[in-house]
Amino acid sequence: MSKDFLLEIGLEEMPAQYVTSSVLQLEKRVTDWLMENKIEFGEIKTYSTPRRLTVLVEKMAEEQANRVEEAKGPAKKIALDEDGNWSKAALGFAKSQKVDPADLTFRDIKGVEYIYIKKEVIGEKTSNLLPSLEKVVTSMTFPVSMHWGSNDLRYIRPIKWLIAMFGEEIIPFEITGVETSNTSRGHRFLGKTATIKKPSDYPNALLEQFVVVNAKERKQAIVEQLREIESMENWQIKEDDDLLEEVTNLVEYPTVLSGNFEKEYLELPEEVLITTMKEHQRYFPVFSQEDELLPHFVTVRNGNHENLDTVARGNEKVLRARLSDADFFYQEDLKMTIDEAVAKLQNIVFHEKLGTLTEKMKRVQKVALMLADYLDWQEEDKQDIIRLTNIYKFDLVTNIVGEFPELQGLMGEKYALLQGEKPAIATAIREHYLPTSAEGDLPQTDLGSLIAIADKLETLIGFFCVNIAPTGSADPFGLRRSAFGAVRIIQANGWDIPMLEVVSRIVDMERAEGATELPSSDVIKEVQTFLKNRLRVILQGHHIRHDIIDAVIGGDPNMIPQLIDRAQILNKHADAEWFRPTIEALTRVVNISKKYEDGVEVDPNLFENEYEQALFNKLEKLKFDFAGLKIVDRLKAFADLRTTIDAYFDNTLVMTDNDELKNNRLALLFELASFIKEFAQMDEINVK
Repeated sequence: MSKDFLLEIGLEEMPAQYVTSSVLQLEKRVTDWLMENKIEFGEIKTYSTPRRLTVLVEKMAEEQANRVEEAKGPAKKIALDEDGNWSKAALGFAKSQKVDPADLTFRDIKGVEYIYIKKEVIGEKTSNLLPSLEKVVTSMTFPVSMHWGSNDLRYIRPIKWLIAMFGEEIIPFEITGVETSNTSRGHRFLGKTATIKKPSDYPNALLEQFVVVNAKERKQAIVEQLREIESMENWQIKEDDDLLEEVTNLVEYPTVLSGNFEKEYLELPEEVLITTMKEHQRYFPVFSQEDELLPHFVTVRNGNHENLDTVARGNEKVLRARLSDADFFYQEDLKMTIDEAVAKLQNIVFHEKLGTLTEKMKRVQKVALMLADYLDWQEEDKQDIIRLTNIYKFDLVTNIVGEFPELQGLMGEKYALLQGEKPAIATAIREHYLPTSAEGDLPQTDLGSLIAIADKLETLIGFFCVNIAPTGSADPFGLRRSAFGAVRIIQANGWDIPMLEVVSRIVDMERAEGATELPSSDVIKEVQTFLKNRLRVILQGHHIRHDIIDAVIGGDPNMIPQLIDRAQILNKHADAEWFRPTIEALTRVVNISKKYEDGVEVDPNLFENEYEQALFNKLEKLKFDFAGLKIVDRLKAFADLRTTIDAYFDNTLVMTDNDELKNNRLALLFELASFIKEFAQMDEINVK
């Protein structure tokens, strides 16, 4: 027999961005509870609005199934005393398992006998277990939480009501003085309380009180109404999944309406208008069929169709005030030159331990010019770098960016073009912030890419130099994002930048500027580890085997594009017949070469057989060819070496008693191992 179960947590309005993740967390916690308590169940449905998190479990068994459990106790030598009677350990085990000692038996496990019991456990009634769901509710965690009243519980918002129903039965428990019932609350203004007679009635009972509890249905209703307005007005309302998701979680009963604003505001940059509507008001911008922004907007009301004209006028009034402010800020910005803006940066502290924005820009200039040297950029390109790094943060002191921080870079590009800067420099001002997310767009120009890498590496290494690094989930300065972005840009451009040397030189530069809280060696080590972890994520995204990832990042990440290519090529050929014997041969070389003593050079005159000479000849050819070989051809070259290596070991005793011969042979293997380890740490690859 089974019944449906309903759990609703009623709250004050939650932040929209946390509603979906919170109800999914609740679903997982309830599922885990059911599994742990061995209660059978059918489908689990989730419902959510800004004021509630709900799970409905269909066909939950009325009692746990009877089951047979086995348990292992102490070893026989401990379980019996000298007279063959049960010891205290055995009796204690029987008591803990709630069985008669007479039911204890022995079982042989790998030659040792242990006490074993097999017992039948009678399933408990589900209704007796369900009150413990109170702990499931109170154990939830949130990105933001609060106390209220005199309660100790921290929660995303105060709990106002609770429903816990198993069939028609109310499951009793209370949280912060709120007791469970079968009563929910409807829309704050349009609805009343809703009494739930049985769990399956829940969606319709709330709909009668103007609450669409199914988030997918709410979102679909918004989309359908948007498409209806589009068709009616011949407008274009572009898809925006993030805005749609947020609006869905802001309302309980969605009604879409449109409004207008004065045409003269269209003279503002389009990005300012769109940001004002989307980010500040949660409005959908409206475009013509020719992709021109129109003086209209669409918004979603949390209510019905009554008095929509009044609601529209209210929204228009709010937007008009926003746009009036934006227009004032924009006009004021146009009066300020770039040089005047740059001068103000010396009064803005980037970080108390790392100086002002002006000082940061000077450090980034040094890093960018250093990278340009590695990439063989021309003098004309370097002049662009100098101009760019002298000004690229100037828009941070503009009024528009002060009001709309998300427009940093975008407004810098626009203002730079208006003041006659080169288009390449203007574009790079915008692009140096990219990517803004893990999968975000990358810079499309070389100059933008270079300054983005320089800015991100300088930020990352500067903070590490003053002993500020991410801990756990805390990363207030976005250092993981900086490192990940720099690595992605380097990979996308195929720039073979010697990261070991670059990191070391930036650390020296930061220390010369006063960032000296940690020794250089410690900072370099920590930064390299940090970059390795970002590379690991990228390689996992390419579906590279974990052991191959360990092999290619086992050393210090240096030429990042080459490293990623090596991982992909190893992964591609891992199932080839020749792969396993090749890796085994190369691993053997590396392992034995670890016994090499520094300072010994290979002397061909000490070779005693043709196999030593053959391996030496192959090594000499590899030395000559290696730098010019493509990554895939380097792996093929190692594969071609395999038979020569095998023959060498079959016919040569490396660790001979003759020290001169032994050291000469180890020197030969050490030279070969250096090429192997440059490709990958072959001993990390699993070929068993």
